[in-house]
Amino acid sequence: MTQDAGKIIDEMKKDALAELTGSILPFWMTKMVDDHRGGFYGRIDGEDNIIADAPKGAILNARILWSFSAAYEMIKDPEYLNTATGARDYILANFFDEKNGGSYWSLAADGTPLDTKKQIYSQAFLIYALSQYFIVTGDIVSRDKAIELYNLIEKYSFDKELNGYFEAYDREWHLLEDLRLSDKDANEKKTMNTHLHILEAYTNLYRIWPDYGLHKQLRNLIILFVEKIIDETTGHLNLFFDETWKCKSTMYSYGHDIESSWLLYEAALVLNDDDVIDMVTPVALKVARAAAEGLQPDSTMIYEWDKANGHTDRDRHWWVQAETVVGYINAWELSGNEAWLDTARKCLSFIQDKLVDRKNGEWHWSIRDDGTVNRTDDKAGFWKCPYHNSRMCLEILKRG
Repeated sequence: MTQDAGKIIDEMKKDALAELTGSILPFWMTKMVDDHRGGFYGRIDGEDNIIADAPKGAILNARILWSFSAAYEMIKDPEYLNTATGARDYILANFFDEKNGGSYWSLAADGTPLDTKKQIYSQAFLIYALSQYFIVTGDIVSRDKAIELYNLIEKYSFDKELNGYFEAYDREWHLLEDLRLSDKDANEKKTMNTHLHILEAYTNLYRIWPDYGLHKQLRNLIILFVEKIIDETTGHLNLFFDETWKCKSTMYSYGHDIESSWLLYEAALVLNDDDVIDMVTPVALKVARAAAEGLQPDSTMIYEWDKANGHTDRDRHWWVQAETVVGYINAWELSGNEAWLDTARKCLSFIQDKLVDRKNGEWHWSIRDDGTVNRTDDKAGFWKCPYHNSRMCLEILKRG
């Protein structure tokens, strides 16, 4: 590391610690805790109004559990552990289907089951979160629940004939007709997004449970990305696939590109297989270079581009900027190219100057291409969680 790079990363660490402890985590501890009905509120809108009767999503709650567990692992603030424990207790008491296994997609505001489908994406996030809680507490119940979810995914979702994982099931684990994760997604049986977060979940589970079968499936997921999901020609991720792995999408998602570049490398490191690490390293850099097509002169990352119709979403979404910072720090560490570190630094500066809500805490959903704040989308909700931005801060603190 050069002296200049050392100074840059040290400054980024100071900024990340201040952002995590001064803006992100306090928002969730002081504004989102539902003292009346337990757990966390399901939504705060873009104008910072609590929507007390909003449904409570599994993704939001799992990401809160992961974020506060991971923050406690590094910073050791007991308030973070208390928040994580509250999230863990609420999840185990309310989100799990004790009869059929697995977790519900959402609850009503009072904690009763609302949407009882078994979306594999949300099962994976609970593995990720419960594994992290075990790391910081040694809580056997959380570890065993994570293993239970892993076994359910392998039993019901894994395609033993054509490889990969199917998307969604009803309460009794019958494959659904409508498999979509959200309204904007294609209704296809296999998706990049779900595979990415199974990879992420299995990586964290392997840290605490180095099971032979899990090792095999994590390695398989890495190879699936290299051979099926990452476009060999462009380096971008293909997003949607039919059962036979035929690509059914024309979109480039720049945020997912850069996020996957470092998550793949992390998975290879945790797997501790030199052959896999050697295979993944050039691939991670190739994907990071492909994602850079979405970088703007100020080192921010636009959202997506559809090559079929030429439509571009140029908004600077909160999670895309967070992953841009981590992904290009990772690319710098792998390549030694300090231009990538400079990209990460400049993107972090944009986050601090534009995305962080200095008045109310947390980050806005996005900054429009014209520079205005997007207050139409939520400050907190089903998809707006403390996971991408708190993880960015923690990754900065770990690196360099």
